[in-house]
Formats: sequence, C-alpha cells, structure tokens
Amino acid sequence: MYKKLSIILLLTIGILSACEAEETDQVAESEETATENTVETVEAEETDDQDESDLEEEVEVEPEPEEDEDVEEDEEDIDAALEEESEANEEVEEDIEEAVEEEETEPEEDVPTEYRSALSKAQTYSDMMHMSKAGLYDQLTSEYGEQFSEEAGHYAIDNVEANWKENALKKAEDYNNLMNMSKAGLYDQLVSEYGEQFTAEEAQFAIDNIEADWKENALITARNYQDMMDMSPAAIRDQLTSDYGEQFTSEEADYAIDNLE
Repeated sequence: MYKKLSIILLLTIGILSACEAEETDQVAESEETATENTVETVEAEETDDQDESDLEEEVEVEPEPEEDEDVEEDEEDIDAALEEESEANEEVEEDIEEAVEEEETEPEEDVPTEYRSALSKAQTYSDMMHMSKAGLYDQLTSEYGEQFSEEAGHYAIDNVEANWKENALKKAEDYNNLMNMSKAGLYDQLVSEYGEQFTAEEAQFAIDNIEADWKENALITARNYQDMMDMSPAAIRDQLTSDYGEQFTSEEADYAIDNLE
C-alpha cells in the first residue's frame, strides 16, 4: 500500500513539475515576444525619427528659389521701351511746336500787303502808345491818321497781340505821372470817346490797379493853378472839386488847400 502511495506521489510531483515547466516556457515565450515587439517598435520609431530628420535636412539643404532672371530682363526691356517711347513723344511735341511757331511767323501769302502793313502799324501803336482797341482802329483808318482801309483796319485789330486791360493801366500811369489827375478825372479820360476810348471794364481795371496818391495829385494841381494862374485858395478849391474841372474829392481838395504855401 505504501508503495502505491509513493508511486502516486511521485507521479503527482512529476505532473506538477511538467506544468510548471510548461508555464515557464510560455512566460518565457511571452516575454520574448514582448521584447521582440518592443524592439520592433523602437526600431520603427527610430526609423520615423530618421525619416523626419532626413526630411528636415532636405528642407534645410534645399536652396531658396532665385528670382527669375528672365522676368528681370523682361522688366528691364519694358522700362527701356517706355523710356524710348517717352523720348519719342517729346521729340514729336517739340517738332509740332516748332512747326506752329514757323507757321505763325511766316507771312500768309494770301493776305494782302496792306493788311500786313496795317497789322504791323497796329502792333507798334499798341506796344509804344498803349492804345485802346477802338482808339487804335480810329488811328489806323482816320484820314488824319494812317488812312488804311476799313478792311485792313479790322484785320489788324483782330490779329494784333495786345492786352487791352494792361494797355489801359499803362495809359492811366502815363496820365497820372504827367498830369496828376484825380481818380474820377482819370477814369473819364480813359473811357471818353474824345479821349482813349477804353471800355468801362478796362478803365475800371486800370483805376483799381494803379498806384497813385490822389491827395498829392490834388496838391500838385493846386500849386500849378496858384503859380500859373494866380488863383485864390477858394477858387482853386472850386476848380479842384468841380465836375467840369479836376473832380477831386472834398477831402483831397482840402488837403491841397491846407498845404499850399
């Protein structure tokens, strides 16, 4: 009996040892498999890191694209073409201006000689004597003047280079410097049909822009009356303020009388 129990005990121990050994082998295989998986994972990660590193190096190493030289050359060609076109346009404009000037300076063959002579004379009167348009026409056509035909006179007036307002101002300055006239007297002289025959607008422009001391003009005129005509102060004052005389204002006349010697 004891012998059977011993045999059974040994068998049991053997079976247990075999199971433990099998379990040990399974654990070992599992650990080995886990280790292999870990190694593969690490290698995969290292491979990915290496790929990323290689990609970064490729990106860093890749040179920046250089500006297209052909585009630069095209832009330079366009700039040069535009510059040439601008210069050509300037030359054309200069040629046109020269042609216009030549056309203006060259006498027209179909214009009668009398017309051209009248125009030349009108330009002289305007430049030297600062005449009005109406006064200039009368001077050109008058039997006591240049005696040009009416047609020649009209041609000259229409083509003369003159600024009638400036002519009125210069004529007013001449009267002011030579005759020491009042403002009202000067205006009347400029617009009168027996005077300079400027328009009201031209005469007013002259009066508004002339530099004159009307009080001093009144004093100089009063002295002339006193020295040349031996007039009394009262008579001089009346002459200075009269509508048919000098047409100075009362204030200007009083200034003149108060400053007579």
